[in-house]
Formats: sequence, structure tokens, C-alpha cells
Amino acid sequence: MNKNVFCVSAVWAVLSFAGCSSESLRSAQQYVCPPCGSACDKLFFKSAGKCPHCGMTLALLEKAQKDTLKNVAIFVFDGVEVLDFAGPSEVFASAGGFRVFTVAANKNPIVCQGFIKIQPEYDLDDCPQSDIIIIPGGNMSAPLGNPKVIQWVKTNEPHAEVILSVCTGAFVLEKAGLLEGKKATTFHNAIEELRKTATNTEVLDHVRWVDNGKIVTTAGVSAGIDGSLRVVERLMGREKAHSTVRYMEYDKWNPDEGLIVTPKDIEIKQ
Repeated sequence: MNKNVFCVSAVWAVLSFAGCSSESLRSAQQYVCPPCGSACDKLFFKSAGKCPHCGMTLALLEKAQKDTLKNVAIFVFDGVEVLDFAGPSEVFASAGGFRVFTVAANKNPIVCQGFIKIQPEYDLDDCPQSDIIIIPGGNMSAPLGNPKVIQWVKTNEPHAEVILSVCTGAFVLEKAGLLEGKKATTFHNAIEELRKTATNTEVLDHVRWVDNGKIVTTAGVSAGIDGSLRVVERLMGREKAHSTVRYMEYDKWNPDEGLIVTPKDIEIKQ
């Protein structure tokens, strides 16, 4: 085997277990082949040049990572449930391949469940375009009473790959019109309320998450972890989801506890 080539699993094993920092990774000046669908997509190289397998020009690993990271915006607000946002944050940060950050209506510190103070990284005006938007639940009076929040969700929906609500965060999606003609779930104590509010939505109970494609809703609190793992599985494969579960030591995850809504189901409902 060419000494200039390293198996990706070996490299990440060194990074993970030897505690290698991102600074060390940069100093190593490692290069990767741009995705071409071949086995060389998973190889690292010590120096710049052409890929010996496919002939493509190698890219610096750090730049390639930045270019391919998906932005995950975690919306936070006064009264947000801790695990509703912390669970998905842990999933996407642990999975790798995602840039995770918080966004709020403004940059003032918010108080979570009365005892945790959070300084949002962005507000609605300067938040980067996001591939994945997480709307957690909790005391929903602040986000539901703020038209700017609802408009932000509406405006960003066409550009997002996934919008995931956790718990009563589903009420924000409903107010933004994103649950129309879809199947959804929420916190078990809020099921009936959502049924009354979302009259053109099939609201389901006894399910951890519902995946409509772009719109994913989950049940309460810890179910946000399961829904986020479903998104990781969908975007990066089941093995990546399993490796994230192993890292988090989250023994509860069962991929079959959710509902995947097929396009045919959506068409019939609409």
C-alpha cells in the first residue's frame, strides 16, 4: 500500500483515542480526494497533487471539511426545555460533519428552565443559512408570540434540508404553516391541543418521531435525540447513526420507533 495513503478509520482512531486536536490536524496538512464515488473518497494523503486512483486534484482536508459541513441552527428562547435542544446538539456535534450553533430572537442571554443561562451565538438577522433547523419545545409563549420568529422559520424553510421540531416546538411549525397536510407528533400532554390547532395535520401519539422528508417532528424531551439520530441516519447512513449512539452511550435508540412518511402517504393526505 502506498505509504502516502492512510485509511480514514485509522486516522480518526488516532484523533479520537489519542486526543488529537483540530490544531494538530491542521498542522499535519492532510489532503483528500474530492468526492468521486470511488474508494479513494475515504482516503487521506500526506501531500498535495493528484489522486493516484482517479486523477482528481487533492484538496486540503480543512478546506474540504469546511466546504462540506452542514449548518445546524438550534433555536433557543426563554423557557426552552434543556434536553429538547441539548439532545439534538449532542447528536449532531458527536456525529461529525455538522457545524452546530445556537440562534435566538436576539443576542440577549436566555434562561433555560429557570437555571441555565445561554448566550446565543446568532440572532435572526445574522444567522447563517442553515441546512438543518431545530425548533425545541418548552414554554412556547415567547416564540409563538413573536411574529419575527414565525417569519424566520417560513423564510428559511425553502433553503433548509431538514426542519426538526422537538416536543412542543411543533406548534411553531404549525403556526408557520409547515404541518399542513402532513403527519406529526409532539409531547404526549400536548397531542390533543395540537390536534385542535393543526386541523389539517394527522397528529399521532405513541411514536417517537415522524419523518415527512423536510419536516421532522418528535415526541417530548428525550425523543429529540431519536429524531436527530433519524436525520443523521438519513443523511449519513445507519452506521454513522450507530457510531454516534455508541459514542453517546444512548442505549435507548430504536430506529423502528419512528414513522417514515412516504411521498404517496403525503400525497393522499394533502
